[in-house]
Formats: sequence, C-alpha cells, structure tokens
Amino acid sequence: MRRALELPAQDNRPRLPDPGLHIFTTLIIAAISLCLSASQVVADEAAGKTRRPNVVIILADDQGWGDLSVNGNTQLQTPHIDSLARDGVMLDRFFVCSVCAPTRAEFLTGRYHPRGGVRGVSTGQERLDTDEKTIADAFKAAGYATGAFGKWHNGSQWPYHPNARGFDEYYGFTSGHWGEYYDAPLEHNGQPVRGQGYIVNDLTNHALEFIEKNRDKPFLCYLPCNIPHSPFCVPAEFWNRFKDKPITQRGPDGDRETVDVTRAVLAMCENIDWNVGRVLKKLDELQLSQDTIVIYFSDNGPNSFRYKRRDERAQGFDRRGRCAVSFLDSLAGKAPGRRQGP
Repeated sequence: MRRALELPAQDNRPRLPDPGLHIFTTLIIAAISLCLSASQVVADEAAGKTRRPNVVIILADDQGWGDLSVNGNTQLQTPHIDSLARDGVMLDRFFVCSVCAPTRAEFLTGRYHPRGGVRGVSTGQERLDTDEKTIADAFKAAGYATGAFGKWHNGSQWPYHPNARGFDEYYGFTSGHWGEYYDAPLEHNGQPVRGQGYIVNDLTNHALEFIEKNRDKPFLCYLPCNIPHSPFCVPAEFWNRFKDKPITQRGPDGDRETVDVTRAVLAMCENIDWNVGRVLKKLDELQLSQDTIVIYFSDNGPNSFRYKRRDERAQGFDRRGRCAVSFLDSLAGKAPGRRQGP
C-alpha cells in the first residue's frame, strides 16, 4: 500500500487521509462486484458453483477507536463487534473523514468526497452528485438484492435518495441529524412512517427482515446506525448499566470530559453491539455465516472528550491530521488476523 506523505514538522494542517486504507472497504466490495458481471453469474450458475457471498456493512456514527473493548476500553463490553476481529481482520490504521456525509460518500463510491460534490453536512453540501456510481449500483447490476436501513446523509430528494442510488429497499432517515430516538418519524421507500421503539433496534429489525427475505439469493445489506451521535439517548436497560458507574478510564482531555455523556456513550455502544449480535445470530440461524462478509466501521471519531488513542485529538484526529476509527471485516473461518497499515 502507498504510504502517506510525511508533513513537515512545523505544518499541523489537517490533510486528506491515506487512500490506501481510507477506501479499503470499498475496494474489497468493488473487487467482488467487478468479478460478478452478468456473464460470470451465468457461467457460475451453469457450473453449479457455490453461492456468491452476501455482504453486510454496519456503520456506527461518531464512534471513536476507544469505544470498543477490543481496543482496550475496559469500561464496556462489545463482544459481538470484537468477534469480527477474532474471526476476521482488524485494521490498526484505518482513516476516515472528520464528519459524517463525506465519509459516507467515500464509502459509497470509493472516491474522495470532493470528487462527488460532497463538501459538508448540510445546506446541500452533503448531496452526492448524481453521476457518481455507488456500490449498491454495482451489486444490483450483479444480481444482488440491495437494502439500506438507517442514516443516509447523502441527499434526501430524488435523485439523491437511496432508492435512486442502487438500493431497492430503504428504511430510515435521509438527513444528517435526527432528534427523535423513540418511535421516530422515518420513511420507507419514500413514504413517511412511524418507527417502533428505540431507533437503532427498529432499524436493525428491518435489516433482519431484509436478510431473511433474501436468504436464498445474494444480498447487500447496509445498516448505517445513528449512534452514539447526540442526542445521548439510550434505552433504560443499557443506561442502568452505567448510570452510577465510576468512569476511571479517561482520555487525554480528561479534565474536559462530561462523565454522564461518557456513560451515555458507553451505553449506546453496548446497544450497537447488542444489535450487531442480533445480525450475527440471524446469519447463523439462516446458515449464512460462512457465505457472508460482515464489515463494521465508524464514520468519524468520538464526538465528546473520552477514552481514545493516545495520539488522538478532537473528533479522533491524530497529530498528522488523520481521523482513525476501528475497521473490522469478518468472513467467518476465512482470513482471521490483525492487519497493520503503513
């Protein structure tokens, strides 16, 4: 992989992250897609080859590198997310953008966000140009069922809507910030609906329904969660685990840390992990685990002062202007290990 250029010692300006790791997710999926042309599909079926791999992508929102137990945070337990590292690959140096929409655009296209017209998170700057092709377009062309369930944040109106960008099925909200986490006003394929219960549980419910419905055909399931982004709201069963818990593992800016915010974030991260566990359990129940690639990462770094990497600054930036988050990729039983970047 190509190494990022070293900045002069006196130059502390943020810069674009190393593309070799930054778009690693997209390169994996694009490689699969390119191999699955229509002619290849016909040839494979004629030869009686095993089914093509399913792909599940789970994206956290504002979850930092230090918000997982696999990265040394002893204040919470994320066993299901950690299992992706155990059964697959974990990248030590994976870099994303500092805010939501640019990272999502780069993930969808495999290109730097300015190339797709995405330069911010609101006032139209989050819209992904309509001439950009997405991974959903590629998978759909290869005969996959495609579904997205959660926070989109790359354009709300047609033709920026997920249903216009290769996703046959969409349930969630298309804007960037959502203030209602219980029985939230959402949409299903462009039609307004009212969600049921806690929003991430609800989004996962619909993702599970999509997986079950398409169990007999290859599918791309994209589950972009909207937590631990603020507002810091979480079901009582998760909050009660942390509401009186001392926060002893502090970040480098511990004097600026709001303890109750950290408690809420930890509770939200455990909720994400619980929902990741539900997805993995469903794949097991349907006997799809060995045929499914599961990818997990976050769109940017931590949104509050809390435990993180020693070299991280605000919003996850390190001293070289890069935003590092966790990246875990599991195809059960295929390629376990830990991978270091340049």
